[in-house]
Amino acid sequence: MSRVATIPMQRTLFDAIQRSQQKLSTTQVQLATGKRAQNYADLGTETVRTLSARSLVARQEAHAAVANRLQTTLSIQDAGISGVETSMMSLHHDILKAIGTGQSTGLQEAVEAAFHQFREGLNATEGNVPLFAGSQTDRPPFQPQALSDLPGLSAADAFRNDSVRASARAGDGLDVTYGVLADELGAQLFEGFKTLAESGTIGTTLTDAQRAALADAATKIDDGLNKLRSINAENGRRQGQIDSLAIRADERTLLLKDLIGRNEDADLAEVAAELVQRRTILEASYSVFSQLSGLSLINYLR
Repeated sequence: MSRVATIPMQRTLFDAIQRSQQKLSTTQVQLATGKRAQNYADLGTETVRTLSARSLVARQEAHAAVANRLQTTLSIQDAGISGVETSMMSLHHDILKAIGTGQSTGLQEAVEAAFHQFREGLNATEGNVPLFAGSQTDRPPFQPQALSDLPGLSAADAFRNDSVRASARAGDGLDVTYGVLADELGAQLFEGFKTLAESGTIGTTLTDAQRAALADAATKIDDGLNKLRSINAENGRRQGQIDSLAIRADERTLLLKDLIGRNEDADLAEVAAELVQRRTILEASYSVFSQLSGLSLINYLR
């Protein structure tokens, strides 16, 4: 027998149950994903603000990635320059000692070892790409293979780098030039090695000509060391600048992500409480619907 009087009420209650189910499902998704909304449309008036913040986050993360890469490159440059400086300081000391005592035992070997360190430092690479070659990265910037190649060799033939200095965008509107060139690092030191090479093989006792050559070489090496230290100091200043930029980019990224989180992330404690409440409401709706479904006019006509 049809229950004409209860059908409209059942339909109304059924619609209410459907709405409760949808709300419960939405709350369950929020609890599972930790997100207040599952698409930007659901954010309403905060959509534009959130999209802008995400764009800024991507930019800051890109700047941080560049800064981290530059930190590595500058550290390798520092290692190469510092290695050359250490070996040249030791050679300068050995030369002055030989000039002062007139005894040069082992000096020839020291010169050749320092030249090898000098050559390796200028031809240092990062990922098999020369660091000090400018844009001429298809070949090492310092060409001589041995000390014996230096007599009569000009600096223009010894150094094959160009004048292009590497740079990178490390911040908003900020390009950092960090490239160092082999000839500016080693031109004066090269002249010192060339003077030593042209003086002939150094034995255990210096001749007057060799002593004069050593004195000339020591002066050139000292000038070259001053230039080298100046360049390395500038490299250190850039390292400090890049460190500051990396820290600033990370701080801005955290700030922007916090803003995005306030717009997108759900309060899990609040969502959990809401989930319990919606589940209770849905269960109550089921109970009421069950009770109403059992009503019949016949029960009151008996």
